[in-house]
Amino acid sequence: MRTAKDNKLVLCPKCHKLNEFKSEPQQCTRCHGHFYSRQHNSLQYTLAWNIAALIAFIPANLYPIMIVYRLGIGTEATILSGIGEFIDHSLYPIAVIIFTASIIVPLFKIIGLFILVYKAHTGIRLKPSKNSKFYRVLEFLGPWSMLDVFVVALMVAVVELGFITSVAAGPAINYFTLTVIFTMLAANSFDPRLLWDKHIEDKQVHIK
Repeated sequence: MRTAKDNKLVLCPKCHKLNEFKSEPQQCTRCHGHFYSRQHNSLQYTLAWNIAALIAFIPANLYPIMIVYRLGIGTEATILSGIGEFIDHSLYPIAVIIFTASIIVPLFKIIGLFILVYKAHTGIRLKPSKNSKFYRVLEFLGPWSMLDVFVVALMVAVVELGFITSVAAGPAINYFTLTVIFTMLAANSFDPRLLWDKHIEDKQVHIK
């Protein structure tokens, strides 16, 4: 199986013209833009953004996501304590939604991107077709990660508010926003073609 790269062809990411590869950075013959055959330092950028997302994810779950004021006294609630409150009040669907949006989805994306970076770098047990599908799943989850940002709105919606009660967002919402942004940047900076490059290189070494 030969690829465009094997045939000395590269695709311009700006105007999508197929160019004959000469040297990197390549200059497009149509739009005259400069680009690389693969996203430059893709794994390094993905790893850096993913580590940043993991760091932001920790305080996002440790700090209060919501502060409920009753008679002027504020009660802080983290994501986990908020989920516990919903379970205690038999609001299981809401508890499942919050748990999935705030913990499962971002954690799955972070771990998944670490796995893809590791496999693209080492090629261990590399099955590019399956890993490409896995990458598309992570990419699909990108917009759904924005559910984290709306967790507070969901919590506020189910709180019975009166004239003696008010709800304010806690500092965790800022870290949730950063986690979402960093995971989306990490997914966008990863070049899935690297999975195929490593697979083909391994096959060629095997044949030799």
